[in-house]
Amino acid sequence: MADAPQRTASPVCFLHELEPDAAGGFAAVDPEQRRDVARWRRAERERLIAARLALDPATRAALTARLAGHLDALLGSLHGVVVSAWLPFRGEPDLRPWMAAAAARGAVTALPVVEARGRPLRFCTWRPGEALAPGPWGIPMPAGGEAVVPDLMLAPVVGFDGEGFRLGYGGGFFDRTLAALAPRPRAVGVGLAAARLATIFPQPHDVPMDMIVTEAGCAVRRSP
Repeated sequence: MADAPQRTASPVCFLHELEPDAAGGFAAVDPEQRRDVARWRRAERERLIAARLALDPATRAALTARLAGHLDALLGSLHGVVVSAWLPFRGEPDLRPWMAAAAARGAVTALPVVEARGRPLRFCTWRPGEALAPGPWGIPMPAGGEAVVPDLMLAPVVGFDGEGFRLGYGGGFFDRTLAALAPRPRAVGVGLAAARLATIFPQPHDVPMDMIVTEAGCAVRRSP
């Protein structure tokens, strides 16, 4: 797996420099606690991303292949299912081959699109190999996709805990989207087993994933 796409793609949550205020509109918490949690999260985010980037490309590719196999086993048939994934960034698993295989089996694959700070994501259909266009803040988006609502939303995790809460990039987009969509799509966090934390110190705006999948298998599965 080449490193270049992972350097040039951008994460949906790439507003982390705005934390702790990036979650504007979410429930208020004690300001001192919010600052403490934000500082801790920034430090953990930097540590975990650095560890991920330190992996050599061959190791990262092998871990991603194992992870993709677990996704297939755990998610079952996706024929007719609208599945949203992402473009890889800063050492994230590159799920584009998995998306291509899912599309070949009848899934409708899509990417999230950022419209504005403080707004939920929207989703447009996209298959690997189709054209991309720059979106807000330079985040690539499908150049000609159709608007869809995902049945299954895969979300990259920088870190995660045993309760299914994910540490992302700090923009709050996935949390905001899950809180806004009705019915809520099935939400699956995807990342490396080494990213597991004892807790992310969840705040009122944090929305847990239904499942966390890593190269080791299903790390977390919450009851419906």
